[in-house]
Amino acid sequence: MNISDTKATLSFSDGSPSLEFPIYKGTVGPDVIDIRKLYAGSGKFTYDPGFMSTAACNSSITYIDGDKGELLYRGYPIEQLAVNADFMESCYLLLNGELPNVAQKAKFVDTVTKHTMVHEQMQFFFRGFRRDAHPMSVLVGTVGALASFYHDSLDINDPHHREVSAIRLIAKMPTLVAMTYKYSVGQPFVYPRNDLSYSANFMHMMFANPCEEYKVNDVLVRALDRILILHADHEQNASTSTVRLAGSSGANPFACIAAGIACLWGPAHGGANEAALNMLKEIGTVENIPAFIEQVKDKNSGVKLMGFGHRVYKNFDPRAKLMRETCYEVLQELGLQDDPLFKLAMELEKIALNDDYFVSRKLYPNVDFYSGIVQSALGIPVSLFTGIFAMARTIGWIAQWNEMIADPEQKIGRPRQLFVGSTTREVLPLDKR
Repeated sequence: MNISDTKATLSFSDGSPSLEFPIYKGTVGPDVIDIRKLYAGSGKFTYDPGFMSTAACNSSITYIDGDKGELLYRGYPIEQLAVNADFMESCYLLLNGELPNVAQKAKFVDTVTKHTMVHEQMQFFFRGFRRDAHPMSVLVGTVGALASFYHDSLDINDPHHREVSAIRLIAKMPTLVAMTYKYSVGQPFVYPRNDLSYSANFMHMMFANPCEEYKVNDVLVRALDRILILHADHEQNASTSTVRLAGSSGANPFACIAAGIACLWGPAHGGANEAALNMLKEIGTVENIPAFIEQVKDKNSGVKLMGFGHRVYKNFDPRAKLMRETCYEVLQELGLQDDPLFKLAMELEKIALNDDYFVSRKLYPNVDFYSGIVQSALGIPVSLFTGIFAMARTIGWIAQWNEMIADPEQKIGRPRQLFVGSTTREVLPLDKR
């Protein structure tokens, strides 16, 4: 952070003395006003529900420019990473700040690969869940439980322990997600294989069974790898902020990531691609689209267009362009262009990109719209979409958590409030109330 020569002055109309605050400049993006001494100087807090104008930390991991439609991981545009790097390289980048060379990548991939198995007792832990439990509830429980199995690396002040925990989380998350799926459909768990890539290994654990050999399709593996890259990190979103807040108390990394998964479960966050696909199923057929569009335009109908627009991106979501390419590749590879659901999705996309109502409001299809379609084509059930998101975002969470622990300005998170409840009252005896 560089301090600016300019200062911010806050004046009060009631005659209270004015206050000056330093302004910091990031490498890119808006300047920030440092208001840490506001309460001490004025006895007042700021009020910012949803943190619309508040920077809660400084970070060098991910940068988003919503107006330009730009997403950078450690300075690298997402468009270049998705084409010229795989998910393991992106993980290394987010964790270490630089892309790996050939030797560094080989070592990193080998280390992650050697940690993909989970403790055998985890099998018994799974059996405590109902078969029809939502995958996210299972993942919150199983990821949190990892702290019970791997308590040899929970000293958050030890950089080596943090590194071991990071590798374990990245490596074991696909195994847990696949186990969650297998458990829900009553199939035997499939162990990870060290001869497969990260994404291919996940596909194998998901779809292989003891009765026949599962053939890994490179087009589908590449599609999954792209989903993982595009969802790996997204600055200080709700789940990442949750991980940081949990971590600020000194909680172990497995507990922090479990907290992130719990936050991601919400339909406004990780559940958006699930909601988008459910919306398509509710529309039903191409013929029903015009009536649906009219309902969306009617503010009193309560009907929402899911998978379009974004809180941060005010233009096209850069991840959506890449996911769109992948979407068409997968549908072509699997011969699904004429499948009713996918034809419906493509028709809705076409209308939304040309209808003035959506264009003027910049309600473009976002990454969730396309990733839901791709995952459905890959054979992943809708209820597991958010689990795939958690698998991808784990690297972002752990990189952000690691950065927070090492930050000398880090303090336990403690938001303040505007209290609007009762003032002090007397407690009357029960017979007088």
